[in-house]
Amino acid sequence: MYDIRPNSIIGFHGCDLSVRDHLINNPNNIEISREPHDWLGHGMYFWENNYTRAMEWAEQKATRGKIKNPAVLGAILQLGHCCDFLDSKYLRLIKQYHEMMKEGYEIAGKNLPQNIDATGDRHHDKLLRILDCAVIEYMHNRTIKLYNKEIADNDFSTTKIFDSTRGVFTEGGPAFAGAGILEKSHIQVCIRNMNCIKGFFIPRDEISFP
Repeated sequence: MYDIRPNSIIGFHGCDLSVRDHLINNPNNIEISREPHDWLGHGMYFWENNYTRAMEWAEQKATRGKIKNPAVLGAILQLGHCCDFLDSKYLRLIKQYHEMMKEGYEIAGKNLPQNIDATGDRHHDKLLRILDCAVIEYMHNRTIKLYNKEIADNDFSTTKIFDSTRGVFTEGGPAFAGAGILEKSHIQVCIRNMNCIKGFFIPRDEISFP
């Protein structure tokens, strides 16, 4: 099977100006997200080739008082071994891990976590992806445990640990009346292996040509 996806992509990270400047000057000092509602599990998040959405996200955080000065950090990313939910084989894989996790919860007599709406979200997009995050982290943890067991037993492993996770998301209301295109649709990338981040940059302003 051949994989002809590009080796490198451009990602944009919405953040506070202080965070952007800190990472430009200290590119190895990365803090990852470990929120229970992270859409693609834990890691550092980027909007794939979408500066505008990254800035919108940062500006929305500023209006809620979460950050002071909205900014965007650019990055050159190599996805490595990617759990890419734009590829059907990984959708099938995550369904299998969901069933495994569900069985474990049932044995323990516990209810699975659920995705829930964020306060004030009139589109009901289930923005707090608590179930999705739990299943993805379950998959990663099981994979790492299998890898370590194979190393301990055989001094090598055929199991690959995921470096990144990628997904497409439809979000927001219709882009125009009657549209099936939603105004906040985007692709997100979650980097788990920080070696996949090849460098940060400050995005330049685009110039309008006549």
